[in-house]
Amino acid sequence: MSQESQIAQQRRDKAQELADMGVRLYSNSFCPTHTIAQILPAGATLEAEQFAEDESVYAIAGRIMSLRRFGKAAFAHIADRSGRIQIYCKKEVLGDGPYGAFKKWDIGDIVGVKGVLFKTKVGELSLQAREIQMISKSIRQLPEKFHGLTDVETRYRQRYVDLIVTPESRETFRKRGEIISFIRDYLCARDFMEVETPMMQPLPGGATAKPFRTYHNALGMELYLRIAPELYLKRLLVGGLERVFEINRNFRNEGLSTRHNPEFTMLELYQAYATYHDLMGLTEEMISKLCLKVNGSMEIVYQGQAVNLTPPWRKMTMDQALLEVAGLDAATLADASAMRNLCLKNGVKPAAEAGLGKLKTELFELLVEERLIDPTFITAYPTEVSPLARRNDDNPEITDRFELFITGRELANAFSELNDPDDQRRRFEEQIKNRGDDEEIHPEVDEDYLRALEYGMPAAAGEGIGIDRLVMLLTDAPSIRDVILFPHLKPEGQGRDKAATERS
Repeated sequence: MSQESQIAQQRRDKAQELADMGVRLYSNSFCPTHTIAQILPAGATLEAEQFAEDESVYAIAGRIMSLRRFGKAAFAHIADRSGRIQIYCKKEVLGDGPYGAFKKWDIGDIVGVKGVLFKTKVGELSLQAREIQMISKSIRQLPEKFHGLTDVETRYRQRYVDLIVTPESRETFRKRGEIISFIRDYLCARDFMEVETPMMQPLPGGATAKPFRTYHNALGMELYLRIAPELYLKRLLVGGLERVFEINRNFRNEGLSTRHNPEFTMLELYQAYATYHDLMGLTEEMISKLCLKVNGSMEIVYQGQAVNLTPPWRKMTMDQALLEVAGLDAATLADASAMRNLCLKNGVKPAAEAGLGKLKTELFELLVEERLIDPTFITAYPTEVSPLARRNDDNPEITDRFELFITGRELANAFSELNDPDDQRRRFEEQIKNRGDDEEIHPEVDEDYLRALEYGMPAAAGEGIGIDRLVMLLTDAPSIRDVILFPHLKPEGQGRDKAATERS
């Protein structure tokens, strides 16, 4: 029997002893009156002699995180969602029966305590227990106090334990909630309406990615988990909902890495009578204010690298970035053959049908992206790689589009929307014609979306922002799995999950 199994058996034996004593191991009758954070300020303002006069009784509930017994008295630390506090248990106060049961409690048990505040001789604010109650008996032992969950893969598999013993992990997910709430409030204050669109779709669209497939028995049809909500949100623009957004899951049947999880959270927003320039301003203001709200400054450090989110942010066209950052010359940039050879030289084998726009994009991703540390808007994406974006009025070879890069990662993608149904049909058909064996491009035209465009969609701009990557940036998390509560992993027992332990 392993040591873990032995400890679990010892705890089960203790639990049986408590049950034999009449203790309910999993009760639901204790009602806390305060969180720990709520009672700490109340006691912090009192001097030691005032505690004797204060008869306020507080009821708190939480998990035992430490326990020290001294015969007829004991100290323990209790933690709830708001903080932790020391409790002091005396046999003469609790009585023989309750104190005898308390002696069989373990670190990790969830308990309720009623008592009064006092300060110990060393000045620690504590709660002297007058009543104690078992709420939930813990059978498994928590990791050691000073080591915690040091194994990264175990932290992801057993997030429930990670959250108990790792304050930094709890803070990351607290910040994640704060980030999403801020974004929602920011957009609603600007007259955007939050909506929900289908997770299961008859055709995958709105992005280029390999979808997950499923089957609906009652309808007798194949469906796809959505890779993006874009085409449904733009249908809402047609319907007259002029400012909409959705914060929800996308699913892409792709590999795992520090930046990719097959299930991830996106913000998508669409604004009628706006251009991608308007969304640049919105994005810059929203993210910089968000950073200030969450971290108290627009200057942060991400994985040892200083990042300044103070506006205004740098703006460059893709061509400018290839010239200034990658060091290409103008003649090479205009020569498809030279660009193809440069791709091959750098280990990229472009498809035979790839045009100059696709070749530029391949080299940009390879030679430029990782060098864009401070926020940078890259604009003028080739039409060839932007099937849903509006062509630029002065140069039809490029689109009115930007991508935002911070710390070498794409964080947002936005463009003025294509609302010409005939041009959209040609783009869809051209994309399908050139798909080859690419499973990321679906071989069917979305006829219903084209029908919606034929009713007339207002001029508009739309944007997608990766919430997980944004949380990574603002919490200094090295991997996307650090900011997803339950990331996908290989089945337990099938060896180490390499992607789980990768670091940027």
